[in-house]
Amino acid sequence: MSSSYNEATTADELVRDFAAEIKGKVILTTGVSPNSLGSTFVESLAEAEPALLILAGRKIEKVQQTADAISLAHPKVKTRILQLDLGSFDAIREAAATVNGWEDVPYIDVLVNNAGIMAVEFALSPDGFESQFATNHLGHFLFTNLIMNKILASKTPRIVSVSSDGHRLSAIRWGDYNWRNGETYNKWCAYGQSKTANMLMAISIAEKLGPRVLAYSLHPGVISTNLGSHIDWATDYANLRKADQELGNKEGWSAFKPKSTQAGAATHVFAAFSPSLKDYNGAYLQDCQVADPWVHTVKPWATSSIEAEKLWKLSEKLVGQEFTYAPS
Repeated sequence: MSSSYNEATTADELVRDFAAEIKGKVILTTGVSPNSLGSTFVESLAEAEPALLILAGRKIEKVQQTADAISLAHPKVKTRILQLDLGSFDAIREAAATVNGWEDVPYIDVLVNNAGIMAVEFALSPDGFESQFATNHLGHFLFTNLIMNKILASKTPRIVSVSSDGHRLSAIRWGDYNWRNGETYNKWCAYGQSKTANMLMAISIAEKLGPRVLAYSLHPGVISTNLGSHIDWATDYANLRKADQELGNKEGWSAFKPKSTQAGAATHVFAAFSPSLKDYNGAYLQDCQVADPWVHTVKPWATSSIEAEKLWKLSEKLVGQEFTYAPS
């Protein structure tokens, strides 16, 4: 599948093209603090008059800044703030209960799992899991499934998981996903494991709930946002390249090709609303296209249905709850 869009396409362009698909929709997006892909995404969407933008994040004051920006530019667009700490199962269950208790929001048309952390120092979540795996994957896995009934109540539901080209850095470490509690920890490879998990979750949702639900994962590109504000690129870029090369990725990262936040958020819009994707449920996207393994980095460990099912079962075990759906 190819589209007329590419790496230079912007979110605003796609919002104009997909305005009919966006208008009147209820969209929940995680990770929408200012200067993020999430904030760029929702602020662009507001132009097309969605019915409601649910803005979820750990720090309410930052989420409120994005809500205020939307209200200032588009006073008629309704927003609602949701406190969501993806690093804590208790906090996730509380947030999901809040969403499920909103009687005036009977369905959610689009869920965009955008929030994440990248290449942080080793830490365990309150539930005892490596923080990147916990926040980037387990948190979204639990939250998504806990609000799934509201997603299924939509006539055209989609779930979008923001992954990364960084999935190339690690498959799921089935015997050591916690990096021996830090002994074997490599912060870039741990990030890669969590991004592989994002891709596999989209595959699982597509296989378990398709065609009732369309699910996609994506690589937005290399964008300067607050996601990497803690990183010392003078040293960490060398460590990133070393980790990549040690895995045998001969193509390597010789140089990053940065995008603007507008170009980065474009694939979010494409995944969430493009009518052309209906026959590609579960796909991984890049540059507003279904990623082409001959052109883009697409590792087999992140596109395997077997790996996806193994991860689903492991994730259920780790969050302490099973999620079973009747066949479509």
